[in-house]
Amino acid sequence: MKPFRTHRGRVAPLDRVNVDTDQIIPKQFLKRIERTGFGQFLFYDWRFSADGKKNDGFVLDEPRYAGASILVAGRNFGCGSSREHAVWALADFGLRAVISSSFADIFSNNSSKNGFLTVRLNEDEADEVMRRSQEVNDYQLTIDLEQCLVRDDQGFQAKFPIDEFVRHCLLNGLDDIGLTLQHEAEIAAYEARHPAPAAI
Repeated sequence: MKPFRTHRGRVAPLDRVNVDTDQIIPKQFLKRIERTGFGQFLFYDWRFSADGKKNDGFVLDEPRYAGASILVAGRNFGCGSSREHAVWALADFGLRAVISSSFADIFSNNSSKNGFLTVRLNEDEADEVMRRSQEVNDYQLTIDLEQCLVRDDQGFQAKFPIDEFVRHCLLNGLDDIGLTLQHEAEIAAYEARHPAPAAI
């Protein structure tokens, strides 16, 4: 998992509340077993018509937000069913973090286990980031996970809360397997002391 320490990037505004996981990645795209290739289907039902033609006007397809790596969204982002594919789609599209005033717990958990950062600001702060990203051309933010701080070049800055264990894992690029492998020496020693029984 790629460590997340400090990231600076262009911000795209998704001015919608209660964005659920089926809107992030519709169910018909869940048949793949690999984690890559989902970005093209991100927000598919908003970006494309029923016949597969691209709709005009969706924010992530606007030229001014091309290459955005930070998304700011309305409250309760990632609600609905648990869908790890939603995180994979956001990351595969090129996003590294989502900012909102609230997230569904399951989505936040899936995000942290995949090295994707959810930044929870209070409602006024999230609204201000939304406004600036809509009004300022090429609006960029720096997200500093070491200091738990979001800041721009126009004087805005805000601290954000994060569970210390989640922060440790993100800073060090540790998923569940990586955490286990930190104890590889102890595991090997235990296995040496407790060999598997011989097959009968």
